Amino acid sequence: MTTTTTAHDLGRRFHAALTSGDWPAIRLMLHEDATWTLPGDNTVSGTVVGADAVVERARKIASYGLSFELLHILVSRENMALSLHNTARRPDAILDEHLTTVCRLRDGRIADIETYLSDVPGMNAFFV
Repeated sequence: MTTTTTAHDLGRRFHAALTSGDWPAIRLMLHEDATWTLPGDNTVSGTVVGADAVVERARKIASYGLSFELLHILVSRENMALSLHNTARRPDAILDEHLTTVCRLRDGRIADIETYLSDVPGMNAFFV
């Protein structure tokens, strides 16, 4: 299997686990020292370090009732990214953002995640 095929498969499995809330499956895709960085100034912003912290962040984001619509899985020579359209609604706030979650891979697992957002102020207002 080629590196790009492996990266594409990992992206597909990561998205499937995220949408189904399969936290143990996400944990298995991560290196112990994995990190995840999100922009903004809210309850899910900043950088977390460690596989357990990355899983906890995914669980926290999902707890807000987000719909994670997969638009594309993008691969480079060694890494992959998910292009998503995330939406959610609360009585006092609406989230409607496009994002790219870039995953740097090492030995077929995720070592580092960085998320790029289309609407950081909207994210700040939603994740209070």
